[in-house]
Amino acid sequence: MKPVAEGERIVINLDEIEFEPFINSRGEADGLVFQLDRGRRLGTGFHIYKMEPGYTTIPHQHHGNEEFFIISGDLTDNDGTVYRAGDLVLMKDGTQHCSYTENGCVIVVYIEEPETSV
Repeated sequence: MKPVAEGERIVINLDEIEFEPFINSRGEADGLVFQLDRGRRLGTGFHIYKMEPGYTTIPHQHHGNEEFFIISGDLTDNDGTVYRAGDLVLMKDGTQHCSYTENGCVIVVYIEEPETSV
């Protein structure tokens, strides 16, 4: 097996990343995001999403499944479902929801296609 060549691997620690505003389908800032693979559209593929305390996402619909893992904090969906650190969640294609965080949260997300506002 050949070694991984220079530039073919990127490693960054969660404590060292710099988040940037995630611009949603309305053109508004909607939380903060860090995306290691800059070849993908921001907020798609595998990325880290951060919500400050008291923040609510815009109501949106998923195009393809969304999977996320709560690293820290809390997240509550509009139907009252509460997610906490350690929860791994699958939202199916076509799901519509919005989420609120009382204390702030950091989540790892995988989403294939951009979501749209509803």
